[in-house]
Amino acid sequence: MKRFALAAFLVLGTCASLPAQQSSFLAFAPAALPSAPSVPGSFNFMLVPELAPPAPAFSSFPASPNSPAPQGSTPSEDIYRWDLAVGYEFFHFHSAPFSANLNGLHTDLTYNLNNWFGLEGSLVSAFGGSVFSGEIAKSVLYTAGGRVNAGPSRHRLTPWAHGLIGGIHMFPQVAREGRNGFALQLGGGADWAYTSRIAFRAEADYVRTHLYSSSQNNFQIGFGAVVHF
Repeated sequence: MKRFALAAFLVLGTCASLPAQQSSFLAFAPAALPSAPSVPGSFNFMLVPELAPPAPAFSSFPASPNSPAPQGSTPSEDIYRWDLAVGYEFFHFHSAPFSANLNGLHTDLTYNLNNWFGLEGSLVSAFGGSVFSGEIAKSVLYTAGGRVNAGPSRHRLTPWAHGLIGGIHMFPQVAREGRNGFALQLGGGADWAYTSRIAFRAEADYVRTHLYSSSQNNFQIGFGAVVHF
């Protein structure tokens, strides 16, 4: 009987000490990691790490605004839209009634559509040479058409060519013949850049005219300055 009472006492003491030991174990257990905020309808992969998707690959930092451009890329070339040329012109006119060498002023305005092509208008006013009974020959050649450049105007030397059509006004007047006729101008030249906006020009043209009921083969040469703007 005494042995039974002693055994019962030990069992009761052991059961009483279990809650205290459990509380002591939980007090020394490491704190649980914070759980990620749950989003309705999403699966919490922290509960099952094996099912979590792989981490995203490391991405490089965005390129700096001051970083050099990739090789092979070149900035677009800026062009001046307008070219205004003014200079001296020598015009040789030859026809059946008379021939004359004239000197004058050449004014040319070009609108550049791009680096290599432009729309051009040309005006040449010239006078000189005594014809018939001491009359001074005078002419006005007005033409328009297209100009083709061999390279951008920023190059030091820029060759070009043009083809223009228009008319010519010639004095003196021949009896029973008009002073106005058709004109065709074909030629070219080159611009030598002095600065980015100023260049010097030399040119030569074949000029075919139709006056006095016939056609004439003429030529003109000139030089001057060009302003780009």
